[in-house]
Amino acid sequence: MLYRLVCPMKRKDSSRLQFNKRIPADIKDRLVGERLRIPVGEEVVEVTVTHKMQSIRFSLRSSNTSEVKQRQAEALAYLEGYFESLRSDTPLVLTHSNAVALSGAVYRSWASGPDTASVTSLTWIPDQDGWKIAEQPQHDHELEILHAGHAKAAERVAAFDPEGLRRLGETLLLSHGYSPKKFDDRSWSYLLKETQRALVDGLNAGATKAGGNYSLDPNSERFPEWKEPETIAASRSPSSTLTEILEGWWKESQATGLSPRTYESYKKSVTSLATFLKHEDAQRITPEDIIRYKDFLLTEARSKHGKMLSDKTVKDSYLSGLKSVFNWAVANRMLKANPASGVTIKLHKQKKLRDKWFTIEEIRALLTASHGHKQGRREPRQMYALKRWVPWLLAYTGARVGEIVQLRKKDVRMDSGHWIISITPEAGTVKNKERRDIPLHPHLIELGFIEYVEAAKDKRLFIWRDDTDIQKAIKYAIKILRTFIRKIITDPNVSPNHAWRHAFKTYGREAGISETILGAICGHAPATVGESYGGVTLKTKARAIEEFPRFEIDS
Repeated sequence: MLYRLVCPMKRKDSSRLQFNKRIPADIKDRLVGERLRIPVGEEVVEVTVTHKMQSIRFSLRSSNTSEVKQRQAEALAYLEGYFESLRSDTPLVLTHSNAVALSGAVYRSWASGPDTASVTSLTWIPDQDGWKIAEQPQHDHELEILHAGHAKAAERVAAFDPEGLRRLGETLLLSHGYSPKKFDDRSWSYLLKETQRALVDGLNAGATKAGGNYSLDPNSERFPEWKEPETIAASRSPSSTLTEILEGWWKESQATGLSPRTYESYKKSVTSLATFLKHEDAQRITPEDIIRYKDFLLTEARSKHGKMLSDKTVKDSYLSGLKSVFNWAVANRMLKANPASGVTIKLHKQKKLRDKWFTIEEIRALLTASHGHKQGRREPRQMYALKRWVPWLLAYTGARVGEIVQLRKKDVRMDSGHWIISITPEAGTVKNKERRDIPLHPHLIELGFIEYVEAAKDKRLFIWRDDTDIQKAIKYAIKILRTFIRKIITDPNVSPNHAWRHAFKTYGREAGISETILGAICGHAPATVGESYGGVTLKTKARAIEEFPRFEIDS
């Protein structure tokens, strides 16, 4: 939990990927001595700025490319907002209700009880001499604090070290992107008093739950909703709407090659948030708003198919989209801080009811149905070919369904004595934006796929709608294909399209084909830096495809 008495992470980290942000010269003097608490994933890095420092550097604690990019953007947006707050000469003032609202995060963090105790929290723990800072996650100690037998821990907090309380207050302000130095003495008096009170009440409530009493908590409703004080709001940049921010982000992202699919996904997140909040004023959005929105998505929102959204979808689609768009807004001085920063979901392992790939029996049934499909009287030739050939191509290439559906006639050709298909961004969308060539399996050639391609009159092999909007045409074709496959494979626990990629990798390994070659054919990124050196030639891929097993069908 972000607000659970956060203190600096000091453990050694083996990651070589670093964050590096040069300190702006105009605020260097004001920044010296500041203890910055910068979000990195679900943790917090503490950096104390000194006179000698020219840049703020720290490990991003990950070697995963997409995760590193996300963490780098969040840290940059956070620092930009913090720097901007230092540039303002207007003192910031908290009202009493503001302080109570901020302290509610501390209360809720501890009052939730032992079921949600965070294994990543760093916290103050009870010691024989009072309290001490734990520099490593102390899950057992957190549970111990909340245990009914240690309810008196709350009494010890009543005499808590003032410096510890101040650090906790700073964390609350920093989480909203405010420099603690900007607040006057009266604001700090309110904040320290209410933070201490919330901590005591929260520990008592958590201890009560740990003792088995989960009755209605009267204190849970005493914290008002956070509303930014007028003195702070007045110092902010002119308000921008969510739509303005989204379109500004897309204009820049489109120029850098980001796919339209990403735009549609992020637009869905932003539009959904505006509908939930019933306004589009980005400046008014607070971390508490994002938390309420997250809870809504997890408990009430449904997909277009009427299903509840999964925790993974909420985290990796909705929250991730908002963070990226808001990060851009902060970097472009449209927002002071990212309200979605630090808001996340701890994913729970999903129940696994079956393997992710199609079984041999399922593949036989699918390919038999595909092979036997007859063109309907009103069925466009490409729609017929979609059902007749795409399942076979997926089975023997391991490609993504969109990569096959978007194929053009010219993407199928002879090269160095091998019939190949070219998966290229020129045809539509490729996830890593890199072209790759895949040799065709001999079985596909025997079945007559080349004859179909050579006889095709249109440039697109499997798309029959007007391709002025190619992405919509691809999505529609994929929907038709999914419906066709679902008539044969009705098991809801297997993906009707993505299961082909799992099947290709599974049966390829079974045939003894190396992981590197399978990854090159599928378009998977190398697992290590070493594997990224060199490459896999067409000749090597062709030899592997010839070794790939042949799928038989019912006669």
